[in-house]
Amino acid sequence: MENLFMGVDTGTQGVRISIATPDGHLKVSCEEKWETQYPKKGWAEQMPMHWWESICKAITECVSALTEEERMSIVSCCVCATSSTVFAVKEDGEPLMPAIMWMDARAKKEAEAINQTEHEVLKYCGGSVSFEWLVPKTLWIKKHEPDIYNSCYRIVEQLDWINYMLCGQWLGSMCNASCKWNYVKSKGGFVRDYFETIGLPEYEQKILTDIRNVGECIGCIRPELAKEFGINPDMKVVQGGIDAHIAMFGMNVIGKRQMGIIMGTSFVHLSLVDEEPTSIKGIWGPYDSAVVDNKWLLEGGQTTASGLVNWFRQNFHIDGENGNPYQLLMQAAAEIEPGAEGVTVLDFFQGNRTPYKDADAKGVIYGLNIKHTWKHIYRALIESISFGTRNILDNQIEQGYDVDTIVACGGVTQDHVWMQIMADITGKELVVNEILQAGTMGCCVLAATGGGYYDSVYEAADAMVKVKTSYKPDMEKHVLYEEPYNAYKKLYTNLKEMMKD
Repeated sequence: MENLFMGVDTGTQGVRISIATPDGHLKVSCEEKWETQYPKKGWAEQMPMHWWESICKAITECVSALTEEERMSIVSCCVCATSSTVFAVKEDGEPLMPAIMWMDARAKKEAEAINQTEHEVLKYCGGSVSFEWLVPKTLWIKKHEPDIYNSCYRIVEQLDWINYMLCGQWLGSMCNASCKWNYVKSKGGFVRDYFETIGLPEYEQKILTDIRNVGECIGCIRPELAKEFGINPDMKVVQGGIDAHIAMFGMNVIGKRQMGIIMGTSFVHLSLVDEEPTSIKGIWGPYDSAVVDNKWLLEGGQTTASGLVNWFRQNFHIDGENGNPYQLLMQAAAEIEPGAEGVTVLDFFQGNRTPYKDADAKGVIYGLNIKHTWKHIYRALIESISFGTRNILDNQIEQGYDVDTIVACGGVTQDHVWMQIMADITGKELVVNEILQAGTMGCCVLAATGGGYYDSVYEAADAMVKVKTSYKPDMEKHVLYEEPYNAYKKLYTNLKEMMKD
């Protein structure tokens, strides 16, 4: 019987679990949803035990589709998760509070205070931290929930907790630590002076400091879980990381001059370089060994992407025929010419992550007149998200880090009209693989490597990830987009001061 590998992708809206063969064929995939609560303006929370109930249900459903022999052939699993989704726990894993979601903005003041220190460590994260990250959120808990902070075992991320629930080990991931915790491998890891400067001198007692590389085996499945699920009791648990970053393995963009874009509720733009950049502006990074050892990760991001499409669909009451609004939206976008006849949208409905790093940035619909319809607004909306991607790409290119191709994953890639718009606006070939859910595939690639089947992540990704189609840019349209693209950037510049809360 051939070996099998399990990938567990815990995203914003739920968990998706896949079980793959060594050649990347998915034998079975299962999904469970969960809810997000928004108790205050700018807050977003989830309940950790809801995650665990959903994960157990999805695993049970997946393995029920396998034979007993196949269940015993699952040699390893790997988890990826949202980040930084943060909460306090007891040593036995009991949550002491709802999880503060990655998108939660309550730690804005803590992030601003950190950035005002201008500490040297900040040059390894693009010059500033984000309110989304673990360290500002830990400081927020310390200030606003002192009883929880003082009594807890650790402040952890979603990934850390799920790994603990699976194998009983409290360990941090190099991916999360490098990207969200100000861990710099080349500087010895955590820099004590930095944490003392920002008001977290007790960090070793409050966050996880035992950090393991992505793809490293960190333990075996708890015996009681193996019995409950009826799976291999020797199944290894392999260290994962941030959902978007682990998707790099599932897109096979761990080589040179490639950018991977995870097209979900938000967009995340990721690429690797061999040498340490001297300085980075506008985007996040450079992150030392966050994904692949001795490579530097560059990261851009857009907070509102397909989530903005859902906002449009709901508020403009787009239902579509046979309950398929997305087909109607795709057709509507195709009917409108590039530039949407002068309508410009700013996609900053939840601030701008990069390249402006402006939490106060607002969404805008500009240039309307009586001839415009909802179709013009929708076309302008998806163009704006594409302009946002180009703005991030241009920022990276200006700093000397161009890419030859973009590889995209996620549900948005099923919209071929939008994919062609993205290729035309960026001027880059856009590749889509057979498996759109690169998070679970990336976990399976890592599980296959950490489980000992492949000698390297490169060998595993080449064997398991396969290209489905590509979109080549229409360079005439690329030129046509220059004027609306410049209008997009100018609109933000002109309105920036008005946007401040």
